[in-house]
Amino acid sequence: MPLSEHEQKLLEQLEKQLHEDDPKFASSMGSDPVRSWSTRHLVIGILGTLAGVLLLLLGVSLQNIIVGVLGFVVMGGGVYYATMRNGGVKAKTGGTPRKPGKPRSSFMSNLEERWEERHRGGDA
Repeated sequence: MPLSEHEQKLLEQLEKQLHEDDPKFASSMGSDPVRSWSTRHLVIGILGTLAGVLLLLLGVSLQNIIVGVLGFVVMGGGVYYATMRNGGVKAKTGGTPRKPGKPRSSFMSNLEERWEERHRGGDA
């Protein structure tokens, strides 16, 4: 069942607030739009994986353990590189720095306020 337009807006606001409050956690959850799949990483990873498979087969056919192990390592590195996501933890903090006397409201306090408004009968 698709979300309504209002629910989608609320979800976007919650995600934005989460990224602002705890960018490290948000990026670890994988919902950060900055982190995306890279075609370049995928192509290079696949080529590396194929080179590793060829080295592995060459090592087996020559009965050379070192070449086979090297092929296996190259193959594993290619798979890792292909599945690696582009970008890192890029925390975008905008605007003015926080004032030491006035703490910014947290993600949970905003959720609590909305919950209380809902129970008081107000629309969020």
